[in-house]
Amino acid sequence: MARIVITEFMDERAVAQLAAAHDVLYDPLLVDDMPRLITEAQKAEVLIVRNRTQVRNALLAALGKCRVVGRLGVGLDNIDVSGCEAKGIEVIPATGANALSVAEYVIASTMMLLRGAFTATEAVAGGQWPRTALGNGRETAGKTLGVIGFGSIGQMTARMAQGLGMKVMAFDALLRADAEVFKQTGVACSSLDKLISEADVVTLHVPLVDSTRGLFNAARIAAMKKGAVLINTSRGHIVDLPAVAAALRSGHLGGAAIDVFDAEPLPADTSLQNCPNLLLSPHISGVTFEANERVSFMIADKVLRSLA
Repeated sequence: MARIVITEFMDERAVAQLAAAHDVLYDPLLVDDMPRLITEAQKAEVLIVRNRTQVRNALLAALGKCRVVGRLGVGLDNIDVSGCEAKGIEVIPATGANALSVAEYVIASTMMLLRGAFTATEAVAGGQWPRTALGNGRETAGKTLGVIGFGSIGQMTARMAQGLGMKVMAFDALLRADAEVFKQTGVACSSLDKLISEADVVTLHVPLVDSTRGLFNAARIAAMKKGAVLINTSRGHIVDLPAVAAALRSGHLGGAAIDVFDAEPLPADTSLQNCPNLLLSPHISGVTFEANERVSFMIADKVLRSLA
């Protein structure tokens, strides 16, 4: 019977599945109590985390007995993967389990920002009638979606966009132009510069690594098509938010949806307050009731197989 420590929220039925075979500590607040987390980590043979638990430095050093780190999600920037490997710890992400949730968020944001008609509730309820101002929104069909990062989430997003009549082009630094996935999905392989200059909507699905840090700086945002929409559901530090705000205020960007930030929670940022055509959400694009079920049970199953 292994000791399993779960530091953030997980579907309780999946927790029960683990607890039926092993000794489980489940405390979604443990991530915020570092001294206790370190103490519990010293006894853990399995550590299960989301994105807030930083499996590096002191926490990684405390994992003297750990055999597996399960990640309730996809991104691994909060985990020192090479450090885990050096200690013989297997890192298991929930690859693909939240792809549908993220893809739906991207498509919903795309439609809202292109149409621009969903910000008038307060005005209409207050007796105003901004029909002329809001009557020149854009349809989704016929627009070009540029997908940067063409893994499971990027591919799911592309399929949904195609179903709405969008054209899709994609760039992935790890894929060759003749990769079979482009033929299978009917998506045009593009260079990064071509995608940025031609897409009506650009959506980011890349990990945070040295090559993607600061990827969308002021220069790349300026190179986007006038009126284009930018969506980031990948990681903070990839997009320069002050540059996004400036481009929205100038009218160069037609809209932006940002779900991830350099620091989370996002500190109060006056540059983002009252910014036009901006949707902000607290890192929830991959978190729905259904996605949490899929992620939790996938990790529970993989952990149980790893311990068998």
